[in-house]
Amino acid sequence: MAKKTIIALLYDYDKTLCTQDMQNYAFIPALGMSPEDFWHEANTFGWREHMDGVLAYMYTMIRKSRELGVPLTREHLQHCGRSVSFFQGVPDWFDRLNRFGASEGVQIEHYVISSGLREIIEGSAIAGEFKEIYASEFYYDQASQPVWPKLAVNFTAKTQFVYRINKGVLDVSDDKTLNDSMPDKSKRIPFTNMIYIGDGLSDVPCMKMMRAYGGQAIAVYQSVNRPGVEKLLRQSRVDYIFEADYREGTALEDTVKNIIRKMAVSQQLYEEHIRQLQLIDEIR
Repeated sequence: MAKKTIIALLYDYDKTLCTQDMQNYAFIPALGMSPEDFWHEANTFGWREHMDGVLAYMYTMIRKSRELGVPLTREHLQHCGRSVSFFQGVPDWFDRLNRFGASEGVQIEHYVISSGLREIIEGSAIAGEFKEIYASEFYYDQASQPVWPKLAVNFTAKTQFVYRINKGVLDVSDDKTLNDSMPDKSKRIPFTNMIYIGDGLSDVPCMKMMRAYGGQAIAVYQSVNRPGVEKLLRQSRVDYIFEADYREGTALEDTVKNIIRKMAVSQQLYEEHIRQLQLIDEIR
């Protein structure tokens, strides 16, 4: 029996699925700060110390929590995730696409690749929809206090996880298998069966991968970032752009379904080509 075709949808999170940076909903207000003040402090610290921006904001989260006496544990961050608000249609988007994929004879898998925090995503209402969540994360000591970055996912590091999904090597601690040579036909999800959805420049490395290797790249926008997203389309850095509206019947959903349909048919044609080659070999 032929192995079922898998199509992967890869998502950024902040301002792609949820409406703003995930820390803005509950974590930063718990510090008694405005999002503008927190991010200004984190970014200024990173620029001054020539530090990676993701590491700078993670350090600032720890420092400000200690300074202000606010507990910072995995449980607290997961609790903050309950306050995350999503664009219209997001909560039932995954089930709709899963059912559509099944009707086309393919299996749909969803993945997050985010520079935000895994802990907050884990606490959000849609966490269970993802086969894997790749996001920045703290390592905690026995007292549940964050003491070190377990994973820091900056914009260019995101591409590593596209390769992991491609090969089916999902464990971030397994670098050996990830770097082992693997024939294309053995890779779990070909790049041609991937769709990446993001919101802007931070997603360009992954979007560029999609366009280079035969996948599809989609940018979603709110009114505030629409000009930047339109620029990405004019520069051919993304295949399609849509308003961040995931409701049934929107142009975004219709286009994603059309891409899934096209990928399903392409895979069927490829399998028929291989079947005919094998048949010829058997006759000989």
